[in-house]
Amino acid sequence: MTETVGTSEYVHANGLRHHLLSYGRDGTPLLILPGITSPAITAEFIACRLAERYRVHVPDLRGRGGTDTPPAGHYTLEHYADDVAGLVEALGLRDPVLLGHSLGARIAAAYRVRHGAGRSPLLLVDPPLSGPGRDPYPTSRAAFLAQLDEAARGTTADEVGKYYPKWPRRELELRARVLSTCDRTAVVETHEGFEREDFFAYWRRLSGSVALIRGAESPVVSDSGVRELAESNPDVPISTVTAAGHMVPWDNFDGFRAAVDNALAVVDER
Repeated sequence: MTETVGTSEYVHANGLRHHLLSYGRDGTPLLILPGITSPAITAEFIACRLAERYRVHVPDLRGRGGTDTPPAGHYTLEHYADDVAGLVEALGLRDPVLLGHSLGARIAAAYRVRHGAGRSPLLLVDPPLSGPGRDPYPTSRAAFLAQLDEAARGTTADEVGKYYPKWPRRELELRARVLSTCDRTAVVETHEGFEREDFFAYWRRLSGSVALIRGAESPVVSDSGVRELAESNPDVPISTVTAAGHMVPWDNFDGFRAAVDNALAVVDER
C-alpha cells in the first residue's frame, strides 16, 4: 500500500463506500476533486501545502483507488456531482471550498448547479471544454487505455515520464504505483462524457464565488477557449499560470499556488 501523510477514512455516500484522505486539523474545509486518472494520493503534494490554511479532504472518485466501482452506465457528471453532495453531507462540511482539476473541475461546476451549493467557493482548474459540437478532448481514449495497460503490467516512473516530462520524480513514481487502481470502464465512460456532456451548460449558470485557473500551455483550455469562457460568463475571473500545461500544479506548483491564493482572495470578497 502506498504510504501517505494524510489520514485515510471511508464514508458511505450516494450508495457507495468512498475512500478519502484528510490533511490538517483546523481551518476552513477544502475538498479537492481530482482528474480522470488521479487517485486521491496523487494530489497529496497539493493537499499538504494547502493544509497550512485549510482542513483538506481528497476523495478517490468512484472507480478509483479505494472507492467502490459501480457498474457501467454510472459515470456521468450527475453521478459524480451527487457523490460530492453525499460526501459533503457525510463529512459534515459547511460551505467547503471546492478545488477541482480537469474532470474534478467539471464535477465541481455540476455540483454547484445541480445541488444549489451557491455558498461553496469554486476553483476550477483547467476543466475540459470539449463536448457536443466541439473539438475532441486532446488526450485520446487510446492514449488513456495505453497508460492503463502499462499500469496493469507494471509501469515505471520513466515510462510515466514519457507522458508527463515536466513532473517531479516523486510524482512520476507515485503515479506509476497507483494508476492501476483506476477502473477501465470508469475511465472509458468518463472520457466519453468529455465528448458527450456540455460543460458550458453548467459554466453559464455559475456566479458568485467562482474562479477559473488554466495553464498557459494547456491544449484543454486554449487561448480561444479562454475567449469563449469569458464571453459565455464574463463575471467569472480567469487566471493563467505560466510554464504549465493541463496538469497545472504538477507542471508549476509555485505558479499554481499563487493563482489559488489570488483566486481565493477574490472569491472571499464576493
